[in-house]
Amino acid sequence: MTEKGKVRTRFAPSPTGFLHIGGARTALFAWLYARHYHGQFILRIEDTDQQRSTEESTNAILDAMTWLGLDWDEGPFFQAQRVDMHREMVKKLIDEGKAYYCVCTPEELDEKRKRALAEGKKPKYDGTCRDKNLPKTTKAAVRFRCPHSGVTKVNDLIKGIITFNNEELDDLIIERRDGYPTYNFAVVVDDAEMEITHVIRGDDHVNNTPRQILLYEALGFKVPQFGHVSMIMGSDKTRLSKRHGATSVMAYKDMGYLPEAMVNYLVRLGWSYGDQEIFTLDELIAFFTLESVGKSAAIFNPEKLLWLNQYYIKESSSQRLVQEMIPFWQQSGVTTEDQDFLIHICDDVKSRAKTLVELAESSLFYFMDEVTYESDAADAFLKADMADHLSTVAERILSVQDYTKKGIETFLRSLAEEKGFKLKVIAQPLRVALTGKTVSPGIDEIMVTLGKERVIQRINRAIEYINTRT
Repeated sequence: MTEKGKVRTRFAPSPTGFLHIGGARTALFAWLYARHYHGQFILRIEDTDQQRSTEESTNAILDAMTWLGLDWDEGPFFQAQRVDMHREMVKKLIDEGKAYYCVCTPEELDEKRKRALAEGKKPKYDGTCRDKNLPKTTKAAVRFRCPHSGVTKVNDLIKGIITFNNEELDDLIIERRDGYPTYNFAVVVDDAEMEITHVIRGDDHVNNTPRQILLYEALGFKVPQFGHVSMIMGSDKTRLSKRHGATSVMAYKDMGYLPEAMVNYLVRLGWSYGDQEIFTLDELIAFFTLESVGKSAAIFNPEKLLWLNQYYIKESSSQRLVQEMIPFWQQSGVTTEDQDFLIHICDDVKSRAKTLVELAESSLFYFMDEVTYESDAADAFLKADMADHLSTVAERILSVQDYTKKGIETFLRSLAEEKGFKLKVIAQPLRVALTGKTVSPGIDEIMVTLGKERVIQRINRAIEYINTRT
């Protein structure tokens, strides 16, 4: 049983690209596990691949973690800054006879692999340098002396017990010829030194685990518990890729998704709590356990994510939405410091928008000095017989004392009754005059948000438009 306060998890991405959906879910699971048990969550950037690691990718990962709200208690640590310690641990294994220098060239190793495959054998290193006791040179890599007998068991917290025959494992390289540690070695040293108790990661690392356990034992370190999360697949049951939709977390931010929608969606990719679909963050922390994480692959469903995003937009306060919306409005060329105006706009449109991009697009008419009429809308509703009705609205709206949604609805209904027609006869022409479209928030909402002056200006311009066409 996991003891509260004793848990230390980590997320250790390589800064070779953006944070993708799978990595974000792994980070979320590790974060929730630590928070559930009142432990610590550590962030480590594994940047020892000097050729592929970039500062841009590091910043992109940190930005994505911050956007998702996955705060870390320690770090970010950078693996490349810890190389001296890794080298000390390599030397320790060499001195104890648990590792050795290998001078086989890449070309020779490639030939060995081809020969093994041709003979129907597993293409693992054949141990050419294992017992030669070679000295250190600039052309030598370092290999771990893996035991060739016995078994290594992984008591996986998600998958259960997995058994590996040691004779199937390789004498893996733990330090490359350039003096840099390999992933499997550096991750063991760092996790041990940082006292990580639970390693939660994708199941593409399952085959690394027995090698790492043997390294823990060889170095005299306590072995952490492992939990391997299933892969995320597209709807066609193939590995998630761009053809299934965006795979970068921040791409969804740019498309107008809210972080809580993404978090809620990611956690449900492989984890469940009864039939509940929507969770607050406090609920996720309270409910999350690895026992409820499924073993089978999760299927990415963009429609479900969109549904969640629409829910969170609708439930968000308009004050909060305004802050989220400002960059999207700016991208459309809209700027205003009138916060009350922006809040009213969000009040009007948030129940209909699935993304912040859609919300921005659907609200642009509020900001226009002159509304652009959709041709079909103008042809259908901005007709000569509507000019008088619109003129009456413009003339009388100034005298409406109760300028609220209820007051405006009462005013329009009274006008329709006086004129002897149904409300929709004036409502649709008025909608087109104010928005340029036939589909929009309620007329009463729009009129309140625009205010009397803007409403009158737009109605008068629509009357001018009608007159130019007759």
